[in-house]
Amino acid sequence: MSVQLPLLVTGIAGVAGYNAFQYFRGRFPGQVIGMRRVNNWPLSGDGIEPCDMYDREQLQRLFDKYEFRSVLNGEGTCALRACELDPPQARKINVQGINTLLDVIEQSDTRLVHVSIDLVFSGVRDGGYKETCPTDPVTIYGKTMVEAEDAIFTRRPQSCILRMSLPMGVSFNGHAGAIDWIQSRFQKNKPATLYFDEVRTPTYTSCLNKVFETVLANDMSGLYHSGGTRTLSLYEIAQIVNRIGGYDPDNLMGCSRIDAGPIPPRAGNVTMNSKLLGDALGFEPFDPWPFYDGHVPTHRQWHYERPADEPGSPKLLAETLYLNPRSNHIER
Repeated sequence: MSVQLPLLVTGIAGVAGYNAFQYFRGRFPGQVIGMRRVNNWPLSGDGIEPCDMYDREQLQRLFDKYEFRSVLNGEGTCALRACELDPPQARKINVQGINTLLDVIEQSDTRLVHVSIDLVFSGVRDGGYKETCPTDPVTIYGKTMVEAEDAIFTRRPQSCILRMSLPMGVSFNGHAGAIDWIQSRFQKNKPATLYFDEVRTPTYTSCLNKVFETVLANDMSGLYHSGGTRTLSLYEIAQIVNRIGGYDPDNLMGCSRIDAGPIPPRAGNVTMNSKLLGDALGFEPFDPWPFYDGHVPTHRQWHYERPADEPGSPKLLAETLYLNPRSNHIER
């Protein structure tokens, strides 16, 4: 089976969407369109269309123009603080948007694969969330993502929902992803404070792209967790960026979530068990992030250790944290 074309990739301002758009454009030249919000004018180029997904007329015109047979939906606002301060806007983008998309494709056989997030969970338990675990988000972002999932379950159950964690890859503006934000602080010689007790299962975007393609091409339906094979706290992720990038270790600060303030509230251990996805696909879809075991922190001062044979540099970071060394044939 193969992906039914043309393909629409939404949410290309985000890391997962941007990398998926670039990947599918390479795989299927001239058959893939990326959608970004109208006000995000800096994101432009061949194959990119401005459209607010919650605007029925705009979205219908886009579908009339291209007659999409598949949609990879990564649209959504994930800015935690902004969502807390303006819940109606968060629901407009995250919930009204998906309902409008469902309206537009209602009478068609368009294949829909929807990308959700691990933050539909609170993390009050010790991680390892399965698809059968009840959702209990602590943020407006997480709550609206649950509402979006519920809309798809109810209105288009033949769709496939993939809950991801932190996608690790480049972004269009250098600020959209976890690596981007952390590295931007260190590049400016500014401190970055991350949490000891918010724990995630990050994933290389190259691995996610292969999952997206496989699921778009088959008839899998329902919900699947799509988290990586390593569990890391946000503080540990920042340690990795700091040391592998060769940045000043004094600029990394750590604290517990309770010390971070009430807005936005922070989830705890939201690591996901993705065995169901691997069983359905018939292969292990994710390499660990970071790929090399030697790049995994062993204690809270680990980032101060700078081995002579690997002093760290932005180049090394780009080759091993943004890119998957296995798929890019980088040997050590």
